[in-house]
Amino acid sequence: MSATTMAKTAYENPAQPIRTLRATEYEVFARVTRRLKQAEARADFVELASAIHDNRRLWTILATDVALPQNPLPAALRARLFYLAEFTQAHSRKVLLGQARAEVLVDINTAIMRGLRNEGAHG
Repeated sequence: MSATTMAKTAYENPAQPIRTLRATEYEVFARVTRRLKQAEARADFVELASAIHDNRRLWTILATDVALPQNPLPAALRARLFYLAEFTQAHSRKVLLGQARAEVLVDINTAIMRGLRNEGAHG
């Protein structure tokens, strides 16, 4: 879909609910996590490598965001998220080398999704 088409249809359905940032983050994590699970279940290395690439990109973006001084999250939470991003990168390398399974990446993403969902219920 081109940018022009997207712009023309952006306000087409005003009854469509507006997503919060937290809901959008949850959906991105859910999509990547689902791909990781499916690829590992199918033992499809190409699909797994693609899902891991996207997961790494997601965690790189997250790490960059929590490293910004203006990030509003508490410093301790930012540090834990940054550590998880580093761990995810290292574990992803092991998965691609056949030295580990993607299950740990799925577990980490699932924990993040739970946190996003719980905080959304309180906010």
